[in-house]
Amino acid sequence: MVTHTLRAPGGGSWAPRLTTLALWAAAGAAALYWALALSAQPAGPVPATLPAAPQADAQAVARLLGAGVHVAAVQQSAAPAAPGRFVLQGVLAGTTSGHGAALVSVDGQPPKPVRVGASVEPGLVLQSLSRREARLGPSLDGATTVTLQMPLGGRP
Repeated sequence: MVTHTLRAPGGGSWAPRLTTLALWAAAGAAALYWALALSAQPAGPVPATLPAAPQADAQAVARLLGAGVHVAAVQQSAAPAAPGRFVLQGVLAGTTSGHGAALVSVDGQPPKPVRVGASVEPGLVLQSLSRREARLGPSLDGATTVTLQMPLGGRP
């Protein structure tokens, strides 16, 4: 029985030669890919988009800097807003404590949580809550100027 192995002319093996050929072919393909990729022209101008500026909660910053009494005085002097601008999205009312929070959307913006006593917007404070209602006014102890009710599709 005679077994033959493939030998290159001159007595060497074909394996190193085929491996070398495969490596050079891969290197050439990579070089061709990068040459085409770097020489390609973009389809058009790329529009520059800037990220939206972060919104700071002025009330929280003022409290952090110790301006509790002065901010309340400024809020009382501001004119009350139109009730149609506000939508009550949810209520978390404390039944025994009288405290809680409400999800209020202003001018169609995403709703934000507002605690009782906190400012919904300058000049308008969340005064009190019930199961399906929030009352807003110029101060915590002042007259109610806006009463918001949960939409009928909301949770009871």
